[in-house]
Amino acid sequence: MAYGIAAAALHLCDALLHEALLFAAVMFLLGGVDDLLVDLAYVIHRRPAARLDQLPKSGGERLAIFVAAWDERAVIGAMLRAALARIEHPNYRIFVGCYPNDPGSISAVRAVARVDRRVILVVGPRAGPTTKADCLNTLWRALVVDDAAAGTTTRAVILHDAEDVLHPAELRVVEHHLASHALVQLPVVPLIDPASPMVTGHYADEFALAHAIALPVRTALGAAMPLAGVGCAIRRDALDRLAAQTGDAPFEPASLTEDYELGLRVAELGLRSCFVRVRDAYGALVAIRAFFPDTIRAAVVQKARWMTGIALAGWDRTGWGGSKRAAELWMRMRDRRAPLAVLTLAAGYLALVAWSASMLGHLLIGDAPPGVTDLLAALLSINAVLLAWRLLVRARATAHEHGWREGVRSVPRAVLGNIIALLAARRAVVRYAGMLAGRAPRWDKTVHRFPDVLPTAG
Repeated sequence: MAYGIAAAALHLCDALLHEALLFAAVMFLLGGVDDLLVDLAYVIHRRPAARLDQLPKSGGERLAIFVAAWDERAVIGAMLRAALARIEHPNYRIFVGCYPNDPGSISAVRAVARVDRRVILVVGPRAGPTTKADCLNTLWRALVVDDAAAGTTTRAVILHDAEDVLHPAELRVVEHHLASHALVQLPVVPLIDPASPMVTGHYADEFALAHAIALPVRTALGAAMPLAGVGCAIRRDALDRLAAQTGDAPFEPASLTEDYELGLRVAELGLRSCFVRVRDAYGALVAIRAFFPDTIRAAVVQKARWMTGIALAGWDRTGWGGSKRAAELWMRMRDRRAPLAVLTLAAGYLALVAWSASMLGHLLIGDAPPGVTDLLAALLSINAVLLAWRLLVRARATAHEHGWREGVRSVPRAVLGNIIALLAARRAVVRYAGMLAGRAPRWDKTVHRFPDVLPTAG
């Protein structure tokens, strides 16, 4: 009798396992085809990176760099000194936003501002942390006052974080493209920490893929371009129009991903944007380089914020943009597929564990395991090919920027990236539920580091 009960329970588990596998296989197929279409669009629209020596010298237009800083005393001083030493542009200022209850960051910024007037410390009226967007609005108001006092108008604002390493030619490249675009986004290249090559490296893999293929395809198709939050320039007239919509300031203070939303809002104004890949004389991208989180816990915190702001709360705030263009709808769908992708991953991993347990159970009771249906076998075979292709594309993108060894390492790092995404999804859902319950959004930042040795460029 015990044998019969065990066999019945095992067969029930097999049926549930089949359904879970079928769900995961279908969803993996849809995601794989989606990625494959992006790859095909990239092949069709591919353009080689421009060379820096092809661009004209800087025209010296007045530019402003915004850095929102909360609890950044460990890095902000080094970041500012490096930026001032590296930037090759005759007319820029760096506005740094701090909070009155963050004396460490205020002191670090003030020390640099005392010796270089291009650095302007702006202390906001509210205790921190609020949101990054709220801090950026404080900087915006300071810029308006500063321009009025100088009797001139800043051409554009460039957003940066307190841990960023700027390329010397960044402002030159940005200035050139502002003549024809209201938004200019430069690539982001995460630095790989030898002490944490798996966690920091998975960021390098994902950004290499996104900023070599996905974003260029997005702009080539004419879809709205979400900003990366760093290395992105917004023309002053666009910011003025956004500020006029609220009557106060251009950034949405309730947003957790103000950069993502800003790009979509500017597109709704009918203004053009571009993603720019330019290489310097050494072959390096004119890009923003920075360390990203080096622990799984910190990566989960950061990615949960991205997932909450883009795929959950961002959906509520921006919707589908009112556009009926297929490219726009496709790209926004891709932006919001993260929760479904995580659910699919969870189903796939659970099915893998359950399959192993099922095989062991059938072995113990001496029963033959059920075979795989023809449909499921076909789906699994197609998905295996799509997965191999995607890992190859990922490895190639990583190798192109970080060398072939990192390209090889990108394959096992894909598994770690999936685990981080699964953990981040749980945190994102909890946080989103809190927002729906009326909890005010706040800056859920991670600890930043600045490199001891700056990456060479130009």
